[in-house]
Amino acid sequence: MARKAKKKTVQITLVRSSLGTSGRHRGTVRALGLRRPRHTVQHVDTPQLRGMLAKVAHLVEIEEGR
Repeated sequence: MARKAKKKTVQITLVRSSLGTSGRHRGTVRALGLRRPRHTVQHVDTPQLRGMLAKVAHLVEIEEGR
């Protein structure tokens, strides 16, 4: 049987409020699933996710998963 490779995950925490930022940044934060400061979510690491994180890097903290 073929083993499925475990997908790498990224843990994202909103460390700064998105108030006072552009609407695009607020939309990106919401699309990541972050609702309030210190809220943490986990996503599969993809190029699309990395692009979103690059846009809001000043608002979030990123921890590498497995």
